[in-house]
Amino acid sequence: MLSDVDGALVTDDKLVTPRARAAVAELRAAHIGFTITSGRPPRGMKMLIDDLEIDTIVAGFNGGVFVKPDLTVIQARFIPREVAALALEIIGQHELAAWIYTDTEWFVPDPNGAHVAREAFTINLQAKVSRDFGSLLGRAAKIVGVSDDLQAVAQCEAVLQSELRGEASAARSQSYYLDVTHPEANKGGVVEFLSRYLNISPTEIATIGDMPNDVLMFEKSGLSIAMGNASPQVQAQANFVTSSNEEDGFANAMEKFVLPTVTSASNYSN
Repeated sequence: MLSDVDGALVTDDKLVTPRARAAVAELRAAHIGFTITSGRPPRGMKMLIDDLEIDTIVAGFNGGVFVKPDLTVIQARFIPREVAALALEIIGQHELAAWIYTDTEWFVPDPNGAHVAREAFTINLQAKVSRDFGSLLGRAAKIVGVSDDLQAVAQCEAVLQSELRGEASAARSQSYYLDVTHPEANKGGVVEFLSRYLNISPTEIATIGDMPNDVLMFEKSGLSIAMGNASPQVQAQANFVTSSNEEDGFANAMEKFVLPTVTSASNYSN
């Protein structure tokens, strides 16, 4: 079971509800592996790894970095330097603020900029200030375009996807966040990586999420669930739709769509 984090596993206050925690324990008892993927850096998921006792591979930066539960890096994928430079140029043209994440650090041009404080709280990491990203371009695991002008974010996403086709992955992880990563660093790639690493078929992996960047993992997995807070377009790409993340949608999905498959398989084998 592969879950997105923000907008899916956690509430808007970035909390795991008691029912969600219990659902993960039920998955474990049913011998269903559980892990998470997110646009967050690995360090920003450490509290969830510990809280939910995740014991397998975790994918940060939408698959840009794969780590063990102790955050030991298994694989890191950096954006090519020239592609990172072009992405920053396009983000600037649409008047979005740009952030850069390396595999270990986070850089912003303005520490008081939109969403910086919220992001620092969410990922448990303080930003470093840099107004010249030139020296960082070869180390970028993720570039983020940030704006509360949601139309500008959507327009920038379309341009980046067109201009960087095949050279980088660009997709919104929140309505106000536009993530740019290595072309193979996307949530569909996470499903493929887990399939190879765990030696199981992608059809044996279930996924749950709420944003456009989750659709790629829906397409690769055997069972997909969209959150009730997802857009109609995202919901249309999933096999099932659960309630919102503020209504225990994750726990409801596990109880209704995932755990019953174990019972069904057991009955069939008997």
